[in-house]
Amino acid sequence: MKAIGYRIPQAINHGDSLLDIDLPDPVATGRDLLIEVKAVSVNPVDTKVRRSATPAEGQDYKVLGWDASGIVKAVGPEVTLFRPGDRVWYAGSIARPGTNAQLHLVDERIVGNAPRSLDFAQAAALPLTAITAWEMLFDRLGIAPGKQPSNKTLLIIGASGGVGSILTQLAARLTSLTVIGTASRPETQAWVKELGAHHVIDHSQPVTAELKRLGFSTVDYIISLTNTDDHIAHIVEAIAPQGKFGLIDDPTSLDATLFKRKAVSIHWELMFTRSLFGTDDMIGQHRLLNEVADLVDAGLLRTTLAEHFGEINASNLKRAHALIESGKARGKVVLEGWA
Repeated sequence: MKAIGYRIPQAINHGDSLLDIDLPDPVATGRDLLIEVKAVSVNPVDTKVRRSATPAEGQDYKVLGWDASGIVKAVGPEVTLFRPGDRVWYAGSIARPGTNAQLHLVDERIVGNAPRSLDFAQAAALPLTAITAWEMLFDRLGIAPGKQPSNKTLLIIGASGGVGSILTQLAARLTSLTVIGTASRPETQAWVKELGAHHVIDHSQPVTAELKRLGFSTVDYIISLTNTDDHIAHIVEAIAPQGKFGLIDDPTSLDATLFKRKAVSIHWELMFTRSLFGTDDMIGQHRLLNEVADLVDAGLLRTTLAEHFGEINASNLKRAHALIESGKARGKVVLEGWA
């Protein structure tokens, strides 16, 4: 099968940073599905792993990629949720070879039925970010879905990126929160507003000053999706007493004592935790993806696909990685099909 991988971690502008390769076809065992990959999207985790991780012991190449949509080609003997021919979407496991391959093995418990209303490219944009946003909003921060009136506010720092694009939709459409998103360019600010944010502020300016300009002295929930290091002082100032703070990035350091005076709880989200540790509730991601698919088909959520970079190959993946690393991506970058 065709795949894209690398031998050693490299900067993306290096000629060998990503390579077109051929690998043996994998075989489904246990609860694994063998997926014929139709489309993939690129996330910041792809670029982070490419810069730091070497191939697993005994393997010549490391294959990246987590988001995927495709068709079940074969199933392991213990599979009960799917059968060959099913159309699926998922975000994979960080502990296994990635989806930048024509055929891919994935545990059925972290796979969902793809939305009927989306094509493969549109579907591939959503799984990883939808799981991250859903788990952060409803599992980590414990925000109750529903439209019962409330005066609670949510600030999303980095609302125009992949996770922010679906998090904004979930919060605006499924909860009663007043949603404030941040974005620094006119085009990304317009994007966040289009996705349902009630207010959009500029995170290149002091966040506290921007909030006060809107009339908010504090906010109840803050989710930081990027550059937490740059915003932490303003986050501490802006969050309400007994508020909740969530983050997904990797700040150089995080001094939790800064939040003690306000009795703020801190919540880290990593959507790979369930699959990495084989948690008892691992199947929750299967159910979550099915629920998101229903919301998409009902017209409540939309794909966050922003750019289609063509076929799945090393050259196009390099372009996608470079865009993600530039910090200028809006929504998701997707690749589709094999030459």
